Formats: sequence, structure tokens, C-alpha cells
Amino acid sequence: MTSLIGNFVNRVDFKSYKDFYDNFEFNIPKDFNFGFDVVDEYARIDPDKLALIWCDDSEKRVFTFSDMKRLSNQTANFFKSYGIKKGDAVLLTLKNRYEFWICMTALHKIGAVAIPTTHMVKLHDIAYRVENADVKMVVSVEEDQLIPDFEACEKELGIELKKALVGNINKDGWINFDDEISKMSDVFERPTGEDATHEDETFLIYFSSGTTGNPKMVAHAHTYAIGHLITAKYWHNVVEDGVHHTSADTGWGKAVWGNYYGQWISGSAVFIYDYVRFNGLDLMEKIIENKVNTFCAPPTIYRFLIKEDLSQFDFSNIEYATTAGEPLPPEVFNRFKEFTGLEIKEGFGQTETTLSLATFIWMESKTGSVGKPSPAFEVKLLDKEHNHVDIGSSGEICFDISEGQSVGLFKEYYRNQEKTDEVIYDNFYHCGDTAYIDEDGYFTFIGRNDDIIKSSGYRIGPYEVENAVISHPSVLECAITGVPDELRGQIVKATIVLAKGFEASEELKKEIQTHVKHETAPYKYPRMIEFVEELPKTISGKIQRKVIRIEDEQKI
Repeated sequence: MTSLIGNFVNRVDFKSYKDFYDNFEFNIPKDFNFGFDVVDEYARIDPDKLALIWCDDSEKRVFTFSDMKRLSNQTANFFKSYGIKKGDAVLLTLKNRYEFWICMTALHKIGAVAIPTTHMVKLHDIAYRVENADVKMVVSVEEDQLIPDFEACEKELGIELKKALVGNINKDGWINFDDEISKMSDVFERPTGEDATHEDETFLIYFSSGTTGNPKMVAHAHTYAIGHLITAKYWHNVVEDGVHHTSADTGWGKAVWGNYYGQWISGSAVFIYDYVRFNGLDLMEKIIENKVNTFCAPPTIYRFLIKEDLSQFDFSNIEYATTAGEPLPPEVFNRFKEFTGLEIKEGFGQTETTLSLATFIWMESKTGSVGKPSPAFEVKLLDKEHNHVDIGSSGEICFDISEGQSVGLFKEYYRNQEKTDEVIYDNFYHCGDTAYIDEDGYFTFIGRNDDIIKSSGYRIGPYEVENAVISHPSVLECAITGVPDELRGQIVKATIVLAKGFEASEELKKEIQTHVKHETAPYKYPRMIEFVEELPKTISGKIQRKVIRIEDEQKI
């Protein structure tokens, strides 16, 4: 057993959730650096330990920690050779290419700031990121309009970026990443003096997904990586020398939640499938073929999976399943359990945090609930006057930081003190999400504060209604929003993607409305239904209800 968990916590094994919550503590090494203190340390004590299994539709690569040390050292030397130093921002648009893990580790070793970004960004998004984060270099895949947009960004901003392409591609104006790496030394010593990295310094920035306006730059310190030890060990339930898979694009924070920091600290390898287009059956084939033990995916993927014929697969190797991103519909939970025998354990967190609430490994799943607080955060539910709400009453999810910043909570919105002050004040971090707590201490997520529908004096959370709508066999996906109404203030609208074999009709609308009235309180039923081909989503798979609301308001 070579797991490094014991280097970063006071205890590893806990007997119950209460024992875990009451007694868990982090041990943060001075000047912690994930690249040296995890990747290189594994390479030292167990060089053949499996780190990453990667495949696409035609190729497969397997990397040990010794491989990752060697390649990340070469890549760190590559970055340094092009002038990248501590504090410099490097933007990565790498989809799920294995170079992402190599580049991230290399940048951490240097102390540069990694900015993972979805490959689906457009010129405006690229220019905003490059200008506001003062990006010095880009490492990218060749994808659709991505390369021309980077070049157009340089002209628009009047700058010259250092630009590298992965995949052994030669292109004018771009560095051949593979060719350059092969020339570099595989020795990279830990920086000292002014170049030394420190645990409280910014090493990672995510641009939070927004529906309107420009996204915020969420800055994390090196200790953020240790915070995800809880995510992996006590929620994903990863096992020593096992294989974990989280379905997530590297442009989304969930990729490092589920396929990097905590999993490697815990001694588990990760499996990555770099597909061109998502197909649930292809994903399951790859997961089973590569003997994945623990699996995590957003509810969107589970919804697709249960609509497929999963009886053809042998799920015996998969021991644990988790989900986050949005609350999981009970229908999906029940159908997946029927197919696999596994209960999906929910969790909750944000780009600004590590795992905050979860159905941890000692806990029974409770349908509709995301679980209980992580010991990393002191979670409170507060009303608008900052008072604690009673059991069963809704309040905003807040973290008490009166005794200092919690490990895993973001440092700030980079270069935006005004936005930082909007969420961190009066000794609390305000998540902007509403929930209630039941008599057993489980939290049930209601929705983003701006997603709550106020109709005829009722406050209606979208998820309960979505669960009711999705339980109808015709519905593949659903978004519940409020539409302005002179009489009621707002009415409930369901925007629906139909499952295979169903066609939109007025009769089907009425059938769904009647079904919802029987599934939940009648006043919550959708008075308006629109059938669409697809729902607007972020790269993380979250439904963008705000986009639907804005489009509806523009129609009025």
C-alpha cells in the first residue's frame, strides 16, 4: 500500500459519518506543491504505480507515475524554455487529451497559473480570457474554429501569444508540442528562492460558466488540490490501485474534482475516454473494458444511460457510482439501480469550492437529497437577514469562515474585488444556492436563488417539478422556469426534450400536465409546455435555465 493520504490528514479510516465530521482534519505541508509532493513522490516510492489510462476511438495510452514525472519534467522545461515562469498564466484547451494531465502537473511544478478552458470557446470568449488573465501562452488541440480564433484574438488585442499544438501537428505560427517535448531534459528540480512555490499562492483559475455577462475568474491556491482528497476518498470511494472515471471535459472544474487531484492522492488511477461525440453505450463499453471500479457522471449522462438498453453490459466491476452538477431525478436513481444494483450517491459543490455536501460512504442515499456537510466546511442555511433557518425551511447555503478560509474554498475572483465582496462578507461565503435541511440532517437542494419561481404567493423550486415531469416515459430531459404572468406573477413552464419514439402534440402536453398534478402538488404543474430538440447547457452539462428565461422575456 503506497497511498499518500496519510501525509495530508490526521486520520484515514473513520467508523461513521459522525466520526468523520467530528474528527477529520487536514495536515497541510509547508509549501505544498501537487507536482512534487504527490506525482513525483509516487514516482519515487512506487514508480510503476498506475496513474492514467487514456483512450480515444483509435488509440490507447497507459501512464505510470514514473511516466508522469518524466513527461511533466520535460514539459516544465519546455514551458521554461519559452519564458514561462512562476505566476504566468497558461491557457489549456485540450479536450480530454492526455497532455492535459502532463501540462497541469508541469505548470504546478513551475508555479505558473493553469487556466483549463473548454475547446468550445469562441473568439469573444478567448479574447476575454487572454486579456483579463494576462495569458502568456496557449496549449491547444486542433478543433473546428479554435485555431483561427486564437490567431484572430492576437490581431484583435494587438499581442503575440506563444502557441503550442498537441498531436504532433506542424502549423505555421504554432509550436509542435510533441516535437519540442522530446528534446527536453527529463530532470526538473524543485524551484528555490524567489522561484519557490508556496501553498497559499494562486496556481489555478477557472472561468465560471455564466449565462449572461462575462464569467468570473475563480482563483484557487495550491491547497485546493488537497481539499479534493475528501471528494475522492470519502465520496467517490476510490480504492488503492483501483481505476476511477469521472465523465467531464477538462474545460470544466469537475475534471480536476474527479480525474486528478484527490484520486491520485488516494492512490487510484483514472480512466479517460476522449470521445468525439458522446454516446452512452460507447462510454459504458470503454468503462467496462478498462475495469473501472468507481464512476461519477452528471445527471445528464445518467439520464441518457437509462434510456439505453443497459442489460447487455456486465456491471460487476463497477463498485460505486456518484453524481453532481444538478440534483438527480428519483426516476433516474431507481432505473440505474434496477440495471446495475448500484445506488447513485449525490454530492454538491461549486467551481469556487471542493465537495461541500455529499452522501458520504457511510451514509444511506435519500432520494432527492444531496447529503450532509463535508468536514472541510462549516455549512449554514441563512435567510436574507442572516438568521439560521429552522428544519424544513429554505435558506441560502453559506460557509462560516469566521475562523479563517477553509481548505478548498477559492481565494478570490481574480482581479475583481467587487465581485468577491458580493459573495464573501460578514464572515460567510454565500453560495447563491437555496436548500433546506430535514430532521436527519440531510440537505435538499431547491435551486439557484434566481431559479426559484414565485407564483400566486408560492415559492416553487425547479427540481421537484422537473423530477415529476421526467418521470413521464415520454420525457428525456426537462428544464423548469418561470414565465412572467400578470395574474400570478409567474407561471411554471416546462421546456422538454422528448425521448425516442414520442412526438410533440397538444394531447401529450395535457397528458404530461395531468401526470405532474398526480406526482407533486397540483399548483406546481407546468401551465406552459414547449417541446425542443435540445436544452441550452454549459460545458459541464448543467441546464442553463437563465437562457430560457431571457428568451421567453424577449418574446413578451
